[in-house]
Amino acid sequence: MLTFEAVSLSVPEGSNIILGQTHFIKTVEDIAELVVTSVPGIEYGLAFNEASGPCLIRTEGNDAELVRVARENAGRIGAGHLFVLLIRKAYPINILNGLKQVQEVCAIYAATANPLQAIVAQTEQGRGVMGVVDGSSPKGTEGPEDVAKRQSFLRDITGYKLKG
Repeated sequence: MLTFEAVSLSVPEGSNIILGQTHFIKTVEDIAELVVTSVPGIEYGLAFNEASGPCLIRTEGNDAELVRVARENAGRIGAGHLFVLLIRKAYPINILNGLKQVQEVCAIYAATANPLQAIVAQTEQGRGVMGVVDGSSPKGTEGPEDVAKRQSFLRDITGYKLKG
């Protein structure tokens, strides 16, 4: 038996979601420590699906809504050794390199504020994430005006690019 399902994930207004694969219960504490020591004032909710033993959804966080939504997303996906991290008052770019260095993290599937779907396979053994659908498909190629808008946007976001 093998089936596939597109699982739509909730991303609360003003937040970003990071979806990844990991391998050990220590992940919950290590990711939580990384998040709070990387960006002062960051709000987050983290859920981790255990893949052995009691197979619980483990959670951490400092924002009740983000913890709840991360737990709900992890439960809908239902894959073992998966983590769902929701953040506010920061962007994935602020923590992504550190997150990739957490010893237990095997892969990052997505880091986005866009609508996100996880493509989940179901077998006799359980469920696993095969990939993601992040946002929408391209509608064309940027022209000179679009380039100028992109460059202006990056310079307007505090700290990402120097202003000319």
